Amino acid sequence: MAQLIAPNISFHSSWLEAAAEFAGARQDGAGADGWSLDELKDAQVFGRFVDALVKDALPETVRKPGFVPCTYLWIVDGGTFLGSLAIRHELTGYLLNEGGHIGYSVRPSARRRGHAAQALADALPVARSLGIERVLLTCDEDNAGSRATIEKTGGRYEDTRNGKRRYWINNP
Repeated sequence: MAQLIAPNISFHSSWLEAAAEFAGARQDGAGADGWSLDELKDAQVFGRFVDALVKDALPETVRKPGFVPCTYLWIVDGGTFLGSLAIRHELTGYLLNEGGHIGYSVRPSARRRGHAAQALADALPVARSLGIERVLLTCDEDNAGSRATIEKTGGRYEDTRNGKRRYWINNP
């Protein structure tokens, strides 16, 4: 059964296999922007990547302008990396309009099995522990899978902005 865990270097080879499945497409919730896939093949670089993901949850961590503290979690089943999920601790203007509190992606070979919906449901208590009582989720207008996942998890559609459907989940 899939579960959410903190990023861990023991998933290095499985993470790389999953990243290859995305064939260069952006992995939402992965925190991999700015990291070269070729560089991440090196175990030491991957270790620094995992360390950076874990430290990004700390308010004192130095981050790029416009970025907020973020808790990264990995969706795994046994020794297999299935996907990523990011919980952004606060909303900037961009996140309010397009990004939301939570972003996630599931590797293509593991889709349509309920992993995203379960991960999202499992992430809500984590968001609550961070003080997020109303969770904003977004998805592209044409992403029927994400739309169904969000609605299945209790997301209430509010509106569409810049091609992004915006949903709220009450998380008291």
